[in-house]
Amino acid sequence: MRNGADIRTYTAEEIRAMRRRGEDRTGRAKVDAMTEADLERAIAEDEDERDLEPDWTRAQLVLSRPRQSVHLRLRPEVVEFFKAGGKGNITRMQAVLRAYVDAQRRRAGESS
Repeated sequence: MRNGADIRTYTAEEIRAMRRRGEDRTGRAKVDAMTEADLERAIAEDEDERDLEPDWTRAQLVLSRPRQSVHLRLRPEVVEFFKAGGKGNITRMQAVLRAYVDAQRRRAGESS
């Protein structure tokens, strides 16, 4: 892999603007145009992938538990706060609740 000289940082808005202008720096169009043989050859030539053989004998299938639907009544200011953050407000609420659960479990583990 090359050093970090090729790394650029963009905001989400800058990326959206580039897409609107038709500027795609991801290289997806190039990859989409490649045949399966071209892809295999590119992978084989990639020094980061060279001699990399995954050990599938120890692979495990991990199935996540399905999420549970819950009806929840929240105070309007809580809902407004999360909605003000835009799309993904339910995911952010869940992240906050998950962080609380993790903190409580760590706390319980420390005291016992």
